[in-house]
Amino acid sequence: MSNILLVAEARTDMGKGASRRLRRLENKVPAVIYGGDKKPQSIHFLHHKVVKALETESIYSSVFDISIDGKTEHVILKALQRHPVKPLVMHMDLQRVSAKDVLVKLVPLHFTNEQVCKGIKAGGIVNHSMTQIEIRCQAKDLPEFIEVDMSNVEMNDVVHLSNIKLPKGVHLTIDVTDGSHDSPVVSIHAPKVAMEDIEAADESEVAPGDVPTTDSEEESAE
Repeated sequence: MSNILLVAEARTDMGKGASRRLRRLENKVPAVIYGGDKKPQSIHFLHHKVVKALETESIYSSVFDISIDGKTEHVILKALQRHPVKPLVMHMDLQRVSAKDVLVKLVPLHFTNEQVCKGIKAGGIVNHSMTQIEIRCQAKDLPEFIEVDMSNVEMNDVVHLSNIKLPKGVHLTIDVTDGSHDSPVVSIHAPKVAMEDIEAADESEVAPGDVPTTDSEEESAE
């Protein structure tokens, strides 16, 4: 579970007009919390507190706490609405969770040990095909991220979904055992040289004695 804690207050004013007043006059973010054995509840947060919390990667993929009038709830972020132009958070949807709830979430991948990766040391270039994967697990097992160890990845190696070591209790949402959905996650390949450069190099390599003759030189030779 993330160590994030957001303090909220219950709100009774509903509707678009009330939400606009909260954002414009009080610098607050309207939100709704639902799920569990409780009814949905309308709440709001201080905008600058939300912005600060959103700078933490784990808020998007892990369980965190909110305090509503002194009572703590465990939640996950289900939806986030931002202003299309301004740096403003417009609305948040939060879902209550318990430790045994089974969740499906997109979790970020952290590629570690790239500085000692064998393929990179050999001059290879890394190609990240995925930066996050979808997993299923109980809320108590939900990781903030999943590591992909790059230290032993060599030139022309491809790391697939089936190669990722998942934490205990965590499973992919797709079946990769038959190979048909075993998509590449990251690979290392040698830098590609542009064909134009190769052709230019071939044309510049003229063997000794193979100096091209002009039309006038061919006529005089006859």
